[in-house]
Amino acid sequence: MTENVERLCIQRITREGRRDTEDIVTQELPLTIILNNQELVTLLCSPTDLMHLAIGFLSSEGLLGSKDEIKKIVVDDQRGVVRVETEDDKETASGLIFKRVITSGCGRGASFYSTADVGGLVKVESQIRVSVLEVLALVKEFQHRSEAYRMTGGVHSAALCDNKSILVFNEDIGRHNAIDKIFGQCMLQGISTDNHLMITSGRISSEMLLKVARRNIPTLVSKSAPTDLAVRLASDLGVTLVGFVRGGRMNVYTYGWRIAIDGKQRSQTS
Repeated sequence: MTENVERLCIQRITREGRRDTEDIVTQELPLTIILNNQELVTLLCSPTDLMHLAIGFLSSEGLLGSKDEIKKIVVDDQRGVVRVETEDDKETASGLIFKRVITSGCGRGASFYSTADVGGLVKVESQIRVSVLEVLALVKEFQHRSEAYRMTGGVHSAALCDNKSILVFNEDIGRHNAIDKIFGQCMLQGISTDNHLMITSGRISSEMLLKVARRNIPTLVSKSAPTDLAVRLASDLGVTLVGFVRGGRMNVYTYGWRIAIDGKQRSQTS
């Protein structure tokens, strides 16, 4: 059995009556991230890859620029605490706590961005294209990766891909956390995110789009829907936003020229 699930005794009720049986549910853990001895945030998450989640979260919030800034990481899996020390011992929590935003994720999260931060982001200028068939093949592979989802239906997944294969995969009860685990692993292992494609199982809201744009990822793909603000930000920040990838179809909301049909750059009208 995968490590982040638990088997429970339950009652199953139908029109015919009730019976005792077992069910498998996903586990949940409150994770506290402490940066330079300042308690920064507590995230509700799956109890796996806590170091990757903490580093990915700090990177997504602009509190870590590179692996070289990290002096020490201490992970307490039992208590759900990750302590991160940076080389310059910068103070961060006191100024940021007043601009914290509770995100729209399942698995309650927090983000420290404000609308003013968007103006400081550099537009993604990548010329990398991906074909419709490549997107469909990657999403098909993506859907079969998560054993925890097949067992419980209770987690979200994320993957960093090139045009042909999934390079990094992770999952969590929170869709934001799943993406941050990817970014944390990439930072610690020196994996570039430039000119790659991100797939997520969850709804694409504004903070999800910003996480991806900060990593210079040109294409974000989801099985689910985007919000209107996510679409506007994708348009402003140069990100190709693709949603509702299901049954051989997809909706392309922005920068459709990056999605090639039959390997060519052309459009099709219905």
